[in-house]
Amino acid sequence: MSKKNIEAAYKLACERYAELGVDVDAALKKLLKIPVSLHCWQGDDVRGFENPEGDLTGGIQATGNYPGRARNPQELRGDIEFVLSLVGGTHRVNVHACYAEFAKGEKVDRDQLQPEHMQNWIAWAKKNRLGMDFNPTLFSHPMFNGFSLSSRDKKTRNFWIKHTIATRRIAAAIGKALGSPCVNNVWIPDSYKDIPADRATPRKILNDSLDACFAEKFDPKHMLDAVESKLFGIGGESYTVGSHEFYMGYAVKNQKVLTLDAGHFHPTETISDKLSSCLLFVPEILLHVSRGVRWDSDHVVIVNDDLIAIAQELVRLDQFKRVHIGLDYFDASINRIAAWVIGVRAMQKALLYALLEPLKLMQGAEVSGDLTSRLAWTETAKTMPFGAIWDVFCASEDVPLDTEWLKEVKAYEANVLAKR
Repeated sequence: MSKKNIEAAYKLACERYAELGVDVDAALKKLLKIPVSLHCWQGDDVRGFENPEGDLTGGIQATGNYPGRARNPQELRGDIEFVLSLVGGTHRVNVHACYAEFAKGEKVDRDQLQPEHMQNWIAWAKKNRLGMDFNPTLFSHPMFNGFSLSSRDKKTRNFWIKHTIATRRIAAAIGKALGSPCVNNVWIPDSYKDIPADRATPRKILNDSLDACFAEKFDPKHMLDAVESKLFGIGGESYTVGSHEFYMGYAVKNQKVLTLDAGHFHPTETISDKLSSCLLFVPEILLHVSRGVRWDSDHVVIVNDDLIAIAQELVRLDQFKRVHIGLDYFDASINRIAAWVIGVRAMQKALLYALLEPLKLMQGAEVSGDLTSRLAWTETAKTMPFGAIWDVFCASEDVPLDTEWLKEVKAYEANVLAKR
């Protein structure tokens, strides 16, 4: 589409939105300030750099074998840089501990990780003006035997406690170096495939382990602790130690960041309705935006009803200083670069759509008790010329339109990915 046509469509769209009392320019300015954290594991199928060809454990499974997977840190960061050239706005990068890098000949296990092992990531993030988030990796390791922080075996448990403590120190160093709080998110896959005889003991152990992990205090300007629940995993269908109720209780009691993953609940359950309740009792929320299809299958995020509902609730709450948005999926059945781009742009589209709602009209009708008008305005928003506004967002950020970015990805695939 020509620049002239984009500008003409935008002008007409602004006039339409103005009729509903919506300030398009204000919506675009706000969208630019909402960071989205890109998950590094989409680029290499959650392999990391310890043993890239090793098996995934803990209910983790990346399906597909599309060519071009990143094989080393340089390729992975290069792929992310290319993705950033195709998406506008403000961004962060989310890295797992298993992506640490070591000097030649150096061998360091996870319980001995130091900030120096993430220095290449920190320098790269600083160069690209990115914030960083971090995660202990409590799976895909010889010391994981189905349980980590909730293990009855003291040696196993202590290993993972030391690992989590190490990642908190690394996260604090990341946040200090980049001048932006690094969210360190704790998720464990500890679970049983079949019905347990004792549900309480592993949760008591997990509670004590988390207390030990979080004993050291850090400046929240540098590091924020987050805890993430899950409904079930592959091989852990009947019982998950770190359930939603467990972590919500722990987060409320200890005032930690509560992580809500869109794929970690029942298929008919959405996290959008949970935000307003949770924010009453926890200081902040971390969103892991995913798309579960029948189960926590980590499909690429697309603009669907669930994503729009999440974005609408975020805009209506207007608590972006207390809510961190991160993506969490890994699809190895399609071009991994495209998967990143589609997901990031989908999240931004949903946010823009929500920012352009005639919220004053909708909420005003609700307060006055005119629920008919509230429903009518909600439906009106669905056919407004949203696409014209999105095109201007892309053009103003000097990134390709929806009709153009795939050409660049295909060229990157031919010139870069195909040679791996």
